[in-house]
Formats: sequence, structure tokens, C-alpha cells
Amino acid sequence: MSASSSLVALICRAPENAATARQLSAFSAQLNKRGMVSLLIHAQSREELQQALHNAAALPVTHLLYLSSVCDDEQTLAAEILPAVAQLHADALASDRYSAGEALALLLLSQGHQRTGFMHAGDTPAISQQLAGVNAALQTQEKEIQLLLTAGSEQREAAYQSMMTYLKKTRAAERINALVCSSDELAFGALQAVRDFGQGAHVAVTGYGSVPEAATSTWHLTRWAPRSELQIAETLNRLLEQRADSSVWQQGALEVRHSHQGKYIPGEMSQCGCAIRH
Repeated sequence: MSASSSLVALICRAPENAATARQLSAFSAQLNKRGMVSLLIHAQSREELQQALHNAAALPVTHLLYLSSVCDDEQTLAAEILPAVAQLHADALASDRYSAGEALALLLLSQGHQRTGFMHAGDTPAISQQLAGVNAALQTQEKEIQLLLTAGSEQREAAYQSMMTYLKKTRAAERINALVCSSDELAFGALQAVRDFGQGAHVAVTGYGSVPEAATSTWHLTRWAPRSELQIAETLNRLLEQRADSSVWQQGALEVRHSHQGKYIPGEMSQCGCAIRH
């Protein structure tokens, strides 16, 4: 089958939030520009994935791209059912996560925050890299992660509930005062929980991603923004052509707004819609 007639199966759980939906749309758009056809496979369990792969075996599928993990042995399972089909996980190109964690933690330290936590939806190689970066930065001032919160899913409601439960159960003197979140969606949920909890609680929050909402006056979210378009292009180059380009796609950027400060700073937020909520 020629490249122009390739059929690429995009495998993921049902999109959990707007960021996931945007990623799916971006991959589909780039495949379309390359003259390729994409097939979406939604699977919530190993059994569903296995059935979907058996169904796909009747089609001329040439490549599998995992946008999220469905089960631990998904690639082995796929190799058994579709042995001639190339496969790759999008997370394989998340190597800027270490730099993200390090830069965000150093920024929080520069604000004088003494107790830093980390929130994620579930452990993956990318998350481990970001956490390692956070720890490396904290160790420069002889500190360490004080709290690991697992939201369980990439939904802001899950982050909200996780953070709210923590705030209610933890004495004020023992709470963290800074939280690094592994995604923008989790950061939105955590921020909202801090605001709703009130009682003088102040927690600086940072995110990771490219959700446009982060720049709005509602959130003013400080985050690490990966170069998503270049990262998607590099992922497809590796999957479809087995070639790696330069490392430009790895070079994300720190976007500094207000959420990393954790509370109202006179003169800093006078024009900010989120000022009264810090």
C-alpha cells in the first residue's frame, strides 16, 4: 500500500476533555494533509481494544497510533492481532517533560513556596519524567515533593475533587503552598477547588499543555507549553517514515502569568479578572 493510501488507526479512550479532543483533531488534520486516511478506535478496556483490533484486521490498516493508554499490554496485544502493522505511542515523544517539571519547580521556588505537591491523572513514562524534573529542581534547595495527588482521570472535576478532599482533610499548617499539575485540565480543577474552599487557603498552581483557556482572565494559568504542532508532526514522521527530525519539537516554553503566585500581589493583578479569586 502506498503512503497516500495508508490507513492509520488512532487509538484512545473516549476523549476526557477538550485538550484530548483537540489532540485527536490535530492528528487527524495532519494525516489528512499528508493524503492519508485515519480510523478512530475508542476502547475503554483491554477487551474492547482486543475486539476493535480484530475488527480492524478486516481493513487495510497500516499503522497504529496510541493517543492514550488503554491497557498495559496494548502494543503486545496489537502485535499478535496485526503483526505487520507498525505502531507507536504518542507519549514516546514527551521528552520535554523533564525540562517542564524543572522549570516550573524553579519558578515556584523563586516565589518562596516551601511545600510543593504534584498532581497527575495516572503514572506514565512522561509523568515520571516531569516528576523527576520537579524533584531535581527542589533538591537544589534541599527540598522534596511533599504531596502526590492522583486525580484518576484527565478531567478537571476529578482534579477538583482530589484537591478539595486534600484541603478538607489537611490542617492549614501542614498544607502545601504550591502544586505542579501534569496538565492544564488538572490545574483548572485544582485552582477552582482552592477558590471554592476559601478559608484563607492559598496554593500556587501551574499546568502543562496548550489549552487556550489558560490565558483567559478566569485562570491566568502559568504553565509549560509544549510545541504541539511540531510534536505531532514528529510523531507522524517516526510512525510513518521511521525517521527522526531535529530536536526543535522538544523545546517548549514557560508561560508566566499569575497562578504560580498563589495569592493577590499588589500591582501585579490590578487588571486581572482572577485577582479577587486568589
